[in-house]
Amino acid sequence: MADHYDVLGVSREATPEEIKKAYRRLARELHPDVNPGEEASERFKLVTHAYDVLSDPEQRQRYDRGGDGGLGGAGFGGFGDIFETFFGGGGGQRAGRPRSRRERGQDALVRVTLDLRDVVFGIHRDIEVDTAVLCETCEGSCCQPGTREATCDICHGSGQVQRTVRSLLGNVVTSQPCNTCQGYGTTIPYPCSTCQGQGRVRARRTVSLDIPAGVETGLRLQLPGSGEVGPAGGPNGDLYLEITVSPDDVFSRDGDDLLATLEVSMSDAILGTDTTITSLDGEVDLEVRPGVQSGDVLTIRGRGITPLRGGNRGDLRVAVQVVTPTRLDAKERALIEDFAKKTKAPAPQLSQFHQGMFAKLRDRFRG
Repeated sequence: MADHYDVLGVSREATPEEIKKAYRRLARELHPDVNPGEEASERFKLVTHAYDVLSDPEQRQRYDRGGDGGLGGAGFGGFGDIFETFFGGGGGQRAGRPRSRRERGQDALVRVTLDLRDVVFGIHRDIEVDTAVLCETCEGSCCQPGTREATCDICHGSGQVQRTVRSLLGNVVTSQPCNTCQGYGTTIPYPCSTCQGQGRVRARRTVSLDIPAGVETGLRLQLPGSGEVGPAGGPNGDLYLEITVSPDDVFSRDGDDLLATLEVSMSDAILGTDTTITSLDGEVDLEVRPGVQSGDVLTIRGRGITPLRGGNRGDLRVAVQVVTPTRLDAKERALIEDFAKKTKAPAPQLSQFHQGMFAKLRDRFRG
C-alpha cells in the first residue's frame, strides 16, 4: 500500500496547512471532471484517502505509529469532505427535512423550603410557578384563530434552498435553511395576537406536590412533564424541586434519627424521674433512671424520620445534660456539704480528654 505522505508529495513533518495545500493541488489535477480516465480516477481515490487520514490528528498519529490509518478503504465516499474542504459546508444535493415548530419545553427548577416536621412525615403542598403555558387562544397552533400555516413560496415546503456554485471540480449544489421560513417549510401569515405566534405564553400556574418523607437539603426531586410547555405547544419539560430543610430549634437530624438534648436537674439525675417530652409527632413518656450521667443517650424507638425509600422509621435519641445549680442558699449549701461528707466522693482526677461536652455527646450519639 502506497505511503500516504508519498501520495500527497509531502514530508512526514508537514504541517496540516501544507497537507491541505498539497491535497487541493492534486484534487484539481486528478478530479474525474477535469482529468477523465481510469488512471487519474484511481490516483484521485488514493489522494482522497491519504488526505482523509493525514488531516485527522488521531488517524495521522495512529498511522505514524504503524497503523493502517484507514476508515474502510479509499473511494468516492469522501466527496462530502471534499466539498467541506473547498466550500465550508455540506456538499451534495441531500436536502434536509423542514424543521418542526413543536419543540420540547425547558426544564424548570423550583426551590422548596420545608420544616423538619415536614421531613418526618412528608407533606402535600401547592406551589405557584411562573412558567410557559399553552396559549389558550391558538391552542399551540401559533396562528390567529380561523387561519393556518402557509407553505413557503421560496422553498416550497422543504425548508431548504439550493444554490449552484462553479468550482474547479465542476458545478456543486449546496443546501442551506430557507431564510424566509427559517427552515420550517411554512410561514404564519397571521400570527396569534395573544402569543405573537409562539404557541405559548408566560403565566403563573399552581402545581400540586406530594413531597415524600425523608428528603434532605440539596436533594432534587423530578416531576416529569411538569416543566415549561414547548414552542408551538410542544411537550412539557420536567420540573425539578430543590429541597432546603430549615433548622429546628430543638431537634436535629442524623440520617433517619432525630437528636435532642434533655436538661436534667442534679437531684433528678441522682434520684431518677419520669417526664413527658414533646416530640415532633406528639408527647412521649420518658424514664430517666437514677444515676444518669451527662452525655448518656436515651433512645425512643420509632420516633425518628421515615426513610425516603420506605422502611421503618428511625429513632429519637435524647442526650442527657445534668444541670448543676449555680446559686444556693445557706440551707441548700449545708445539705450538699452534708451529702458530700457522707458519700466521701473521690477527689477530682484526670480522665481521657474530650473536645468539650459537644464532642462527648457526638460520640455517644454515634455509638
